[in-house]
Amino acid sequence: MRSRSYDPDLTPPWKRRKTATEVTAAPGLVVEEVSTGFCGAVIRCEKTARGLTVTLEDRFGKHRVFPMEPRGFLLEGQPVTLVRPRAATPTSPAGKGRTASGSVAVPDTRARVARAGRIYVEGRHDAELVEKVWGDDLRIEGVVVEYLAGVDDLPGVVREFGPGPDARLGVLVDHLVPGSKESRIAAQVTHEDVLVVGHPYIDIWQAVKPASAGIEAWPRVPRGQDWKTGVCRALGWPDNTGAAWQRLLGAVGSYKDLEPELLGRVEELIDFVTAPPDGHPG
Repeated sequence: MRSRSYDPDLTPPWKRRKTATEVTAAPGLVVEEVSTGFCGAVIRCEKTARGLTVTLEDRFGKHRVFPMEPRGFLLEGQPVTLVRPRAATPTSPAGKGRTASGSVAVPDTRARVARAGRIYVEGRHDAELVEKVWGDDLRIEGVVVEYLAGVDDLPGVVREFGPGPDARLGVLVDHLVPGSKESRIAAQVTHEDVLVVGHPYIDIWQAVKPASAGIEAWPRVPRGQDWKTGVCRALGWPDNTGAAWQRLLGAVGSYKDLEPELLGRVEELIDFVTAPPDGHPG
């Protein structure tokens, strides 16, 4: 008897598996994970050894990481498949693709194995902003960015890291201005394989140009008041600093949306940690 090949058109409609709509996991998108019921806003997508993952933040500020599996999430009650956002690649006048940091893009280049050196930044928002603008460059160079819970114990953090010629450490500090607490702490770090630089802003939020953020200027917040909360209230935004940050992060498409005081410092750190062991950048 001759076997007959399977014809999907003969499958009854009620047995056919519907294809879930693909939705870009843009920061701020609110979804529900189907197996746990955890509901939250997308914070970031990452490529790990186990595949793509997405980090969600619920209304209480709790974070959970989930694999980006097909039909793994619900959007307004409907199953969807989350896909990673495409990296912004503005084009230069000569027509060459560029990364969000303004570097010439190198298509189809595999990420380099991570270096022993690292770049430390003060908080999660700092790390997310650096990743969004310099992520392509960092992967090509094999540089990992990690965030600290402040810099009060920076000398201890440096000792624990154990820097050396083959494992340089770069640190980005908020509000690094003469006379500040941050400047006094940074001055305690004198290791030749560590570079501590900073920007003048109270918080990384201010490194986003006001025009890009859709505001006239960053408001002044009275001393003693939580700066981020004060900014939200002054601008008439909801008292939700997490949502406000996602709004700001979503407004950043490339280096053109950031102040030069931050741009120069991040480029300086990348150059420092990627320099050959026999040469120390000036």
